[in-house]
Amino acid sequence: MQHSESPRKPRGLVVVSQPDRKPSRIDRLNLWLSKGSTIDGLWVGTRESKAYPGLRRVEEALQFIKYHDPLNYDRVTSNLDRVWVDLIPGSLAHYRSSLNACVIDERFVLDQATTVERIASTIVHEATHARLEAWGIVYVEQDRSRIERICMRRELNFLARVSASDSLQAEIGRTIEWYDNNHNQFSDTIFQDREEQGAVETLRHLSVPNWVLRLVLWVIWRRRMRRFTVQAMK
Repeated sequence: MQHSESPRKPRGLVVVSQPDRKPSRIDRLNLWLSKGSTIDGLWVGTRESKAYPGLRRVEEALQFIKYHDPLNYDRVTSNLDRVWVDLIPGSLAHYRSSLNACVIDERFVLDQATTVERIASTIVHEATHARLEAWGIVYVEQDRSRIERICMRRELNFLARVSASDSLQAEIGRTIEWYDNNHNQFSDTIFQDREEQGAVETLRHLSVPNWVLRLVLWVIWRRRMRRFTVQAMK
């Protein structure tokens, strides 16, 4: 969901207090159902149907990083175990610590407006999350804005080596400035609301029956009412 307050859709919606290195059963099943290959020690995969257009774009983006910035490419392949194209509720991409993976939304990858430079920059961003976590810097509520700014500056470092990337660099610069002034957008409550709305959008993308959508909306309403009640009692 593109928010009017933010020049870019937020990334990194994994809300955890401690790193979780144990993949869920659903993640293990989805990985088993995915098509993938290993590139320089990095598993790159997708749950798309043939001919895997999103996977091909991600592979192209990885080669783009390798050509323009070998140092950042080495960081990507050493800090991540996987790059996975999947459907993500509420974000363009995020770092999933349980898989040590950069997970990129299939719709974002396949959007004609998404350039290979942007996909490459996104991978660099999420690999930085992995590196920070390996150093013990966990993605907790009070540190999220600072962590995101660090990851975006790493994007700028990469894009400085890419010609004709001025507009993307300017966009990231505006986002960093916006994050400086909107720390409240990284609260657990905002993240939960965003992910719930993203889940509805994802179900619509999958053309699920209307009765399923109504059920999901009812569950979301109940959760929000419960959160509102808890907050009102504090």
